[in-house]
Amino acid sequence: MASLQDIGVGAGINLLSALMFLLAFAILRLQPVNDRVYFPKWYLKGIRASPRKAGAFMNKFVNMDFRTYIRFLNWMPAALRMPEPELIEHAGLDSAVYIRIYILGLKIFVPIAILAFAILVPINWTGKNLDNITDLTFSDIDKLSISNIPPGSPRFWAHLTMAYVFTLWTLYILYKEYDIVSTMRLRFLASEKRRPDQYTVLVRNVPPDPDESVSRHVDHFFCVNHPGHYLSHQVVYNANKLADLVEKKKVYQNWLTYYHTKYERNPKTKPTIKTGFWGLWGKKVDAIEYYTAEIQKLGIEERSEREKVISDTNAIVPAAFVSFKSRWGAAVCAQTQQSRNPTIWLTEWAPEPRDVYWNNLAIPYVELSVRRLLMAVALFFLTFFFMIPIAFVQSLASIKGITKVLPFLKPLIERGGVKSFIQGFLPGIALKIFLIFLPSILMTMSRVEGLSSLSSIEKRTAAKYHLFLIVNVFFGSIIAGAAFEQLQRFLNESPSEIPRTIGVAIPMKATFFITYIMVDGWAGIAAEILRLVPLVIFHLKNTFLVRTEKDREQAMDPGSLNYSQTEPRIQLYFLVGLVYAVITPILLPFIIVFFAFSYLVFRHQIINVYDRKYESGASFWPDVHRRIIIGLIISQLLFMGLLSTKGAARSTPLLLVLPVLTIWFHRFCKGRFESAFRAFPLQDAMVKDTLERATNPTFNLKAYLQDAYVHPIFKSVESEEPLDPDDEDNNPIVATKRNSRLGSQSGSKPGSRGAQEDV
Repeated sequence: MASLQDIGVGAGINLLSALMFLLAFAILRLQPVNDRVYFPKWYLKGIRASPRKAGAFMNKFVNMDFRTYIRFLNWMPAALRMPEPELIEHAGLDSAVYIRIYILGLKIFVPIAILAFAILVPINWTGKNLDNITDLTFSDIDKLSISNIPPGSPRFWAHLTMAYVFTLWTLYILYKEYDIVSTMRLRFLASEKRRPDQYTVLVRNVPPDPDESVSRHVDHFFCVNHPGHYLSHQVVYNANKLADLVEKKKVYQNWLTYYHTKYERNPKTKPTIKTGFWGLWGKKVDAIEYYTAEIQKLGIEERSEREKVISDTNAIVPAAFVSFKSRWGAAVCAQTQQSRNPTIWLTEWAPEPRDVYWNNLAIPYVELSVRRLLMAVALFFLTFFFMIPIAFVQSLASIKGITKVLPFLKPLIERGGVKSFIQGFLPGIALKIFLIFLPSILMTMSRVEGLSSLSSIEKRTAAKYHLFLIVNVFFGSIIAGAAFEQLQRFLNESPSEIPRTIGVAIPMKATFFITYIMVDGWAGIAAEILRLVPLVIFHLKNTFLVRTEKDREQAMDPGSLNYSQTEPRIQLYFLVGLVYAVITPILLPFIIVFFAFSYLVFRHQIINVYDRKYESGASFWPDVHRRIIIGLIISQLLFMGLLSTKGAARSTPLLLVLPVLTIWFHRFCKGRFESAFRAFPLQDAMVKDTLERATNPTFNLKAYLQDAYVHPIFKSVESEEPLDPDDEDNNPIVATKRNSRLGSQSGSKPGSRGAQEDV
C-alpha cells in the first residue's frame, strides 16, 4: 500500500523522466542529422528538404544557430496551432477524430474533478472511519476516499448524488461528441474525392462451378443479378512465391545500384563481394557482374512464375473485387444478401487498396469460423495465465501485506528509500514491462482470424486488448491486490467476509493505479515524442544499409498511429477515472494530466511524424463510444457493490436506475448515430453519383478502376535512381512553409499552418 511519501517519490521519478525526455527531444529535433526522424511526414509530402547545408563540416550534423535553442519549446504552440479542418485535410479524419478522444476525456473529467474535490473530498476526509480500524492496511491517501466514511453514515447520500451527476454529465458529453463525430464523418464522405473503394465490393467464398472458371463465374453472376450496374471485376491470386521473388529482386537491384555508384566514384577499383553467407566467406567475385547475373536469373524466374500464376486455375482463390458503374450500385451490393445460401457470395465494402490484407482473402467461410473459435480459446488461456504476472506486480504494490507472511524481507524493504521506490514506482513500471509484447501477440492472433483489411485487423486487436485490460489489469489488480494487502484477513476470516474485504480494498487500490498512470501516462507519453528507438534504428540503417534514396525513405519509416494499442490504453484511463471518481477522487488529477499531455504530444506526432496506412473515415468511433459505456456501467456496478458492504444497501434500488439508464442511452445512440458508421446511405450515394455525372460526364470509370485492386506484385516496380551520398548535404534548406494550393495524393495540404518550425 503506497503512502503519500511513496506516491511523491513515484511522481518525482516520473516527472523527472518526462522532463528529461522532453528536453532531449527539444534538443535532438533541432539537429540537422535528425531532421528525417522528427519530421518524416513533410519529407514524404515532398515539401521539406534536409537542412544539412553545404559549409562547415559541423553544420551538417549539429545546429550551430544558438538562437533556435532559445525557442526549443516552440513545438508545443505549433502543435496546437493547426485548426481541425486543416488537420483533417493534412492527416485524415481518422487522425483528427483519434485526437478528439483525448479532448473527450478532458471534457468528462475536468468538471467531474472540480465537483469531486469541492464536495466529496472534504466529506471523505472528515469521515474518520479508518482511524478506528486496526486490522486493515491503509495509507493517508485512503483517508480521502469513501473508505473513510463509517458504515451506515448519511454521508453516503452525497456520493449517491454525485454518482447520478457524474453519470448524467458523462452521457451528455458522449451524446454531444457522437453527434459531432458523425457529422464530421458524413461531411468528410460527402466532400471526399473519388476513390476506388467507393465503387468496389469485396466478394468472398465464390462457389465452385464445374463448367466455368472463377473469373467467368463472377462475371456471369453479377451480370445476371446486377444488370445495368455491374462494371468489371478483378479476381484474387495466390501469389506468395511470386511475391518472394519480386522482393528478392528488389534487394539485388538495390545492391547493384549501390555498387554501380561506388564504382563510378572510384573507377580504379572494381567492387568485389564474397558469395558466401552474408558476404563473410566464399568465392570473391565482381560485385556488379554478380548482381547483374543474379537479377537476370531472378527476372527469368519471375516471368515464369508470373505466367504460371496467371494461367494456373489453382492459383486463383474464390474471391474477387467487383466494381460497379456507380456508388449507388456498389452500396446496394455491399449491403444486401446475394444468395439464398448465406455462406456463399459474401459481399462487403472493399477496403481501400492500401488497406487490403492480401494474405487472408483466400480463406474459405468454414475455415474462418474455425479460426475465430480457436483464437477465442487462445485468448481465454492467454488472459487466464497472464494473471500470474499480474499477481506478481501486485505483490510489489503491497509490501506491508507481504512482510506479514515473509518477515525476512522486512529489513531490506525498510532500508532508506527502498520502500518508497518499490511502492511508488516499481509496480507501475513492472506492469508496463509485462504489457510490452502483448499487443504484438494479439495482433498476430487477429491476423490468423482471417480478416481482409488492416483496419479490421486493428479493430479486432483493439477489442481483444480492451477485454484483456479490463479483466487482467483492472479486475486482476483489484482482486490480487486485495488478497495481498489483506492477506492476513484472507487467511483467518470466514469465506462470507471476503467480499466485504474486497469491497473495502477497491478504493485502496487507487494508489496502485496512480503509480501506473504516472509511469504509462506521464513518462511513457514523453518517451513517445522522443522516438528513441526509431532514432537509433535510422542512424544505424543510414550508416550501414542506406544505398539508394528508397533505402533512406525506408530508414526514415515514420510509423503510423497505432490504434490497436493506444485506443484500448485510453479506455483503461476512462475506466479507472469513472470507477474512482466517486470512490477516490484524488486519482482524477493524474488522469487529467494524462489526457492533456497526450493530446499535445499526439497532435504534434500526427502533424509531423505519423503517416497513415489507410483512411477509414473514423469508422472506429462506435467502438470508442461503446467501451466508455462499458466502463461507466462497470463503475456503477462496483459502486453498488461497495455501498452494500458499507451498510448502505437501502440505496441499491436507486443505484439500479443508473445502469438501466446507461444501457438505454447506448441503445438510443446506436440507433441514432451508428448507421452513419456502418453503411453508406443510398440517398447520399445517389446525390454524389448525380453530381459527378453532371460535372464530369466523360470520365472513364472503367479505366480508373482497372488496376486499382490488382495484386501489388503484378504492378510494375518503380525504377530507382542511385543516391549520391553527398546530395543531401548539398541540398539547400527548404523550409516547411504554407502552401495551401499544393495537393498531395491523399488530398492533404502539405504546407499546413502549425507545421512550420525553426530548424
